[in-house]
Amino acid sequence: MLDSNQAPYANRSCDSFLQGSYANDTNVYGDSDVDVVLRTRAVYYYDTENLSPHDKVNFDRGFSKATYQLSDFKTEVIAWLQRQYGNAVKIGPKAITISGNGTRRDADVVVTAEFRRYRNFLNDNNQDYEEGICFFLPDGTRIENFPKQHSENCTTRHKSANFWFKPTVRTFKNLRNAMIADGMIDDKLAPSYFIEGLHYNVPADRFGGSFTANFADTLNWLVQADRSKFVCANDLFYLFNDYSRVTWTAAKCTAFLNATVKYWNK
Repeated sequence: MLDSNQAPYANRSCDSFLQGSYANDTNVYGDSDVDVVLRTRAVYYYDTENLSPHDKVNFDRGFSKATYQLSDFKTEVIAWLQRQYGNAVKIGPKAITISGNGTRRDADVVVTAEFRRYRNFLNDNNQDYEEGICFFLPDGTRIENFPKQHSENCTTRHKSANFWFKPTVRTFKNLRNAMIADGMIDDKLAPSYFIEGLHYNVPADRFGGSFTANFADTLNWLVQADRSKFVCANDLFYLFNDYSRVTWTAAKCTAFLNATVKYWNK
């Protein structure tokens, strides 16, 4: 339905794709909702902090602000989804939730625009940037991310770890869910995205063996490692930052690992 050529935004250079656990094949029992990204390329937002002064001048000289904005796109998407699904559509600060029924799962649709993190810019025909997505919270804060790089890097790590990476993430997620059910940790302490990012930093040679040995080896490595320079699985942000909306905090990671060790030792 998002890709329908009858949608009012169908001519806005859109693409849609999955992100999250279903996209990355790390979903477990209890992961009920499907995360879908709908992105328009009719407008893009950018980060030019890494450009040289010369390239920044080139960029500013050639840039012109689009008349069509992400807020316009989101208005059209909401109207279209409400027309199709009625009261099942709920508007949240980050996503549009469509409640499931007997034939479909709950879905969170994140309405985004193209985002570019520039490396260099000589002119329109000679530029280099990392392509991602972005959206805005109600207070105007811009959230930017790179879900395709995240997914591709997780798959690459999965292969280099002799196909143990994704089963390991699922094991830790199942354990996290058990700890939540037992009241040991808060359900917001360790989102799936960060559990994937945490294990992305584990060396490939630490995975493998039996399931028990693999769990113990990866957990021991994480507990003992210097985690200060860990990166997100997209390899474009540090995993820990107390002041970012798209990263974890070192304190929450430590609390999760400590609880995991305690639960495992029981």
